[in-house]
Amino acid sequence: MGKKVIGILGGMGPEATVECFRLIVENTPAERDQDHLHVLVNSNPGVPDRTEAILGRGESPVPLMAEGCNTLERAGADFVIIPCVSAHFFLDDVKRKVRIPILSVFDIVAETLEREFPDIRKVGLMGTTGTVRGGLFQKRLARSRIETVVCTDDVQKQVMKAIYDIKSGKLKELPTEVRQYLVKAAESLIDNGAKAIIAGCTEIPLGLTQEDLQVPYLDVLSLLARAAIREAGLEPAPR
Repeated sequence: MGKKVIGILGGMGPEATVECFRLIVENTPAERDQDHLHVLVNSNPGVPDRTEAILGRGESPVPLMAEGCNTLERAGADFVIIPCVSAHFFLDDVKRKVRIPILSVFDIVAETLEREFPDIRKVGLMGTTGTVRGGLFQKRLARSRIETVVCTDDVQKQVMKAIYDIKSGKLKELPTEVRQYLVKAAESLIDNGAKAIIAGCTEIPLGLTQEDLQVPYLDVLSLLARAAIREAGLEPAPR
C-alpha cells in the first residue's frame, strides 16, 4: 500500500504552519527527496480568530475550516492535520461538514502521555485563553485520568501577550522578553504541582523549549508532525 498524502490546514498562524511542515520533513526517515512524504498545505490566515469565537466575541471559523479541508481533499490529501490547538475546539463541528479524516491533537497528546509518561497524573496546560476556557483539552486528558492545572488569570494574560507577540513577529525583536513570559507561566504551573508542561498552542514551542524547563515538555507541534508521519505510513525518525 502506498504512503498517504498529508493535508495541513494552516494559516492559524502562518509561522506555526511553516514550523509544522518543517518538523514533518525533519522527522521523516529519508535519504533522498523521493523518501519524503507528499504534503499539501492550505494556509488561509483569513480564518477568524479562534479564541474570540470560543469566547463568544467573534465570527465562527467553522465554515472556512471546513472549506479548507474540502479543498485539501479535492487536491488529493488522505487526511488532515491542523497546527492550531484553539481550532480543535471546533473539530466536531468541522468533521460534520467534511468527509476527510482529521487527526485530533487532543488525542495525540493524551496518548503520548499514556504511552511515554504513564506515571504522570498532573500536567500544566499553556495555551490561548480560548483553549484554556474552552475546556475540551482538559476533558480529553481527564478521560485518561490526567489532572490539568492552568494559569491564573494574570499569568494567562501574559501567555496571550506572548502568543500574539509571536504571531506578530515580535519573537525576532524581543526573544528574551517573550521567552521570559512563557518560562514564568510554565514555572507557575510547576509550582502548582504540574509534573509536565503541555505547549497547548502551536506558537508556544516557537518561544519555549525543553531546555527552559526541568520537567517533561510536550511540544504539540512536534507531536502532531510525528503523528502525521505515522498516519501517512512511516515510522518517524528517532528523537
